[in-house]
Amino acid sequence: MNFLQTTTSLQGTVSWISISMFLLLVCITLGITYWAARRTKTTSEFYAAGRSISGFQNGMALAGDYMSAASFLGIAGMVALKGFDGLIYSIGFLVGWPLVMFLIAEPLRNLGKFTFSDVVAFRLSQRPIRIAASFGSLSTIIFYLIAQMVGAGELISILFGFPYEWAIVIVGIMMSAYVLFGGMLATTWVQIIKAFLLLGGATLLVFLTLQQFNFSLYSLFEQASALYGEGVLNPGQDITNPWDTMSLGIALMFGTAGLPHILMRFYTVPDAREARKSVFVATGFIGYFYILTFIIGFGAMVLVGQDTIKANGGNMAALLLASYTGGQAFLGFIAAVAFATILAVVAGLTLSGASTISHDIYTSVLQKGKSNEVGEVKVARMATLAIGIISILLGLLFKGQNVAFMVGLAFSIAASGNFPALILSILWKPFTTRGAVASIVTGTTLSIGLIALSPTIWVNILGHEEALFPLKNPALISFPAAVIVGIVVSLMKPDKAAQQKFEDEKLRTYLGVGSE
Repeated sequence: MNFLQTTTSLQGTVSWISISMFLLLVCITLGITYWAARRTKTTSEFYAAGRSISGFQNGMALAGDYMSAASFLGIAGMVALKGFDGLIYSIGFLVGWPLVMFLIAEPLRNLGKFTFSDVVAFRLSQRPIRIAASFGSLSTIIFYLIAQMVGAGELISILFGFPYEWAIVIVGIMMSAYVLFGGMLATTWVQIIKAFLLLGGATLLVFLTLQQFNFSLYSLFEQASALYGEGVLNPGQDITNPWDTMSLGIALMFGTAGLPHILMRFYTVPDAREARKSVFVATGFIGYFYILTFIIGFGAMVLVGQDTIKANGGNMAALLLASYTGGQAFLGFIAAVAFATILAVVAGLTLSGASTISHDIYTSVLQKGKSNEVGEVKVARMATLAIGIISILLGLLFKGQNVAFMVGLAFSIAASGNFPALILSILWKPFTTRGAVASIVTGTTLSIGLIALSPTIWVNILGHEEALFPLKNPALISFPAAVIVGIVVSLMKPDKAAQQKFEDEKLRTYLGVGSE
């Protein structure tokens, strides 16, 4: 029976069950924060949990950090409404991880200290690199944070019956508390718990869904095809322009390797071996999770119905399916897990932004590297409080706006503004300070500028008839532009000092000599 016949809205259906689970989750995470606060005194403990996290634990935390609400709710909803085309996001998110494992994880851990700009600045001039890298990092973090905050406000408002404004304030206060008092240690364990709950909840949801089809995927896909046509099983229903497909793929793949809050996690492990292990573990869990979201999407398509999913905003497919298969109690659990998903991601983003402000801007640029640990941690906590307030204000400002493009923009900036400079600094000897700054500025500004002129904003939001830039995602232009500009500017004026330091960098990159 189509779910449209049984319910049309989630509003007010969760009641005391999800509120109880929500409060339980809050108590557990605040307990973790109290425990972590007693162990967080130095900069290493605040930024990197004292490098005490094992590879497996960090892999779980990476998975928890990466499996955002956009992944759980967004991809499931996209598959439910668009069919096979929803899988392109899962694949794009996933294929970036082998790139991280083989090219980024080991050099990042050996060369850096707290942020990815440590790596770029290793053999180049510190101040220009830190300023440019902070521009790219904070741009990525802000756009990602806005999308998460608005999504959190809408989700909590729908599921728990809170006003949107209260929901935004609750999320802002809680994420600030985790980072402000517990630092990376608290954030890590919140992400681990979130990953465990999300994987467990999604697995149970898939089990209950397949039970409706006698545990036959063939039967599930057959019914989806019978209800909505064979097109839902074939690509090309939603993304018809191959250039758009390629651009989106570039943004998702290379953006994964340039997200500041993901790269920061590699400093929490004791050595490069554990860094590689954490990527291996994270890739396995994330890959398994995306298989689950694909099944959840098709299950919602058949059992819930596309009309009901559209009536609830398109992103509630997983929650509607939970209500259909497991009733109110299971819906309450999945709702609490969805909240934990958002909370863990915004905490990671907040910590990454605070570390950029305190470590890169305050200590390395303003204090010229002479700040003491007490002062740096104090600035980091002040930055955390400031980011918390700003995120609340931005969440309120963007209420009711279609912010889906901001996730894509965040990945585009990460792919174009952060990744080219990072990988060129590691692998290309002639890379210079001027080249790095030019690459970061070009990739970041092009990403923001072109998406403002794209159909996503120029037509859908501003209401113009035709976009000035035809692609929905700018990475196809901004990524190669950042690479080319970085190479050309470096070749125009070689830096012999940077080239000489490249040999020392290689020893540390591949052997870990002198790594912190």
